[in-house]
Amino acid sequence: MVEKIEKYTDIAEVLKVLAHPVRLSLVEIMLTKGPTNVTTMYGELKLPQSTISQHLSKLKTAKIISGTRKGLEIYYEVVDNRIKAILSSFA
Repeated sequence: MVEKIEKYTDIAEVLKVLAHPVRLSLVEIMLTKGPTNVTTMYGELKLPQSTISQHLSKLKTAKIISGTRKGLEIYYEVVDNRIKAILSSFA
């Protein structure tokens, strides 16, 4: 029983991080387009780059995404394999 609770505790933490429309939108963009930079995300969402960066930081801290530097830009991608399954269950 404890193992089940630990499993759901981990999932609950992921859901807490995803529980914001901007973060869900960012994850959807990355899942659809693959590795994506902030400029592309800005073009899609029309939100200030600082707002996008703040939400990306929360996703990165939760290890849902990672960033790879290419020149002057950082390309972010979803690295948590559970995220696609979680989002598809809401669609």
